[in-house]
Amino acid sequence: MFCFVIQPMDMLKYLNTDIVFQEIPNETTLAINLTKCPCRCPGCHSPWLWQDIGEELTISSLCGLIDVYRNSITCVCFMGGDTSPEEVQAMAVELKQLYSRYKVAWYSGRQHVPGNIDKQVFDYIKLGPYNAFLGPLSSPSTNQQLFKKQPDGTFKDITALFWKK
Repeated sequence: MFCFVIQPMDMLKYLNTDIVFQEIPNETTLAINLTKCPCRCPGCHSPWLWQDIGEELTISSLCGLIDVYRNSITCVCFMGGDTSPEEVQAMAVELKQLYSRYKVAWYSGRQHVPGNIDKQVFDYIKLGPYNAFLGPLSSPSTNQQLFKKQPDGTFKDITALFWKK
């Protein structure tokens, strides 16, 4: 399944957050679970995130979430947001301006970053819809990829870091 839906700017909503250690290698990450996912991947581990539920994610609420964990995190990851990638990008830009010490990641179910999105505002980007047959990032057969921005601005596929040796 592919996420090609690009709608006009739409407010982001989030249902919850968590501090995670496995989503972004070597980072302590504040994961923000965004709702209204259009991908609807079969076997999705969070199908409730397909719904239009949760609270609006504004820059003010984002700052409030970050401030709770200010000294514990090194990265903020937007988990989803495929309904409004422009809003995810706008939040990432604001986040970088206000909290430059944190890395910014985006977990997208899309196959590719939309052409109107500036990848350079992100330090990490995960791409690919979940495919139960191929498995998650931790499976060597996965169709998903996690990319890390390099010092020269290119993105390197670091998916293999998830595979147990």
